[in-house]
Amino acid sequence: MTYAATKPDVRVTGRRIVATFIDGIVFGLVNGALAWFLDSGKAWWDFDLTEISTRQNRWLFVIAALYYIVLEGLTGRTVGKLITGIRVVDAETGGRPGLLSGFVRTLARLIDGIAGYLVALIIVVNSKSRRRLGDMAAKTLVIRP
Repeated sequence: MTYAATKPDVRVTGRRIVATFIDGIVFGLVNGALAWFLDSGKAWWDFDLTEISTRQNRWLFVIAALYYIVLEGLTGRTVGKLITGIRVVDAETGGRPGLLSGFVRTLARLIDGIAGYLVALIIVVNSKSRRRLGDMAAKTLVIRP
């Protein structure tokens, strides 16, 4: 007896939005820790990536990039995705995406993240497989396992 493969559940747009907010909270906490550690004079709640020239924000940029590349590439999940019960998978194999896919997804956030991820939201809701540009470029899906 053979069984037909089931299609992955990609209808996770709401969960993706919540996961993005949770990851933003994680970065807010990291920013607070960096402000305290580096004693930059900024308040812990002052989350601002517009001043990349400061030491604190350079560190935050590196940490954020590594956060997405390593966690999504090796585990398929960030803290936000773990809490919301979704996962990034390779679109062809359904397995872990790998570091290269994590890098491509993270690099595409520069475009997807325009206007507070509005670009990504518009593309996701109009995409057949609910994929943002980063997913398309990295050949990944975000699913509910």
